[in-house]
Amino acid sequence: MSESNTGTAELEVWIDQELCTGDGLCVQYAPEVFEFDIDGLAYVKDAAGDLKLAAGVRVDVPANLRLDVLDSAKECPGNCIHVADAADGTPVAGPDA
Repeated sequence: MSESNTGTAELEVWIDQELCTGDGLCVQYAPEVFEFDIDGLAYVKDAAGDLKLAAGVRVDVPANLRLDVLDSAKECPGNCIHVADAADGTPVAGPDA
């Protein structure tokens, strides 16, 4: 059973690039998870630092960055960052939460 979104629940995150404004708040909040590509849009990257360019690709949120990723989703002007419980897909933050 998962805990609250700031507890011990495993989270995953992805970005809808069609809604991304390129503002960069996410990159400022959690540069270990978010990065700009040459198109000026933000993408997620995995634990190895590999940028995930395919649409809808999800990456795990490191435990020490949960609050930063959640804040990124809440503050995103494009409302394009999705954070979900990795166990059951329940939206935790972002446009579907």
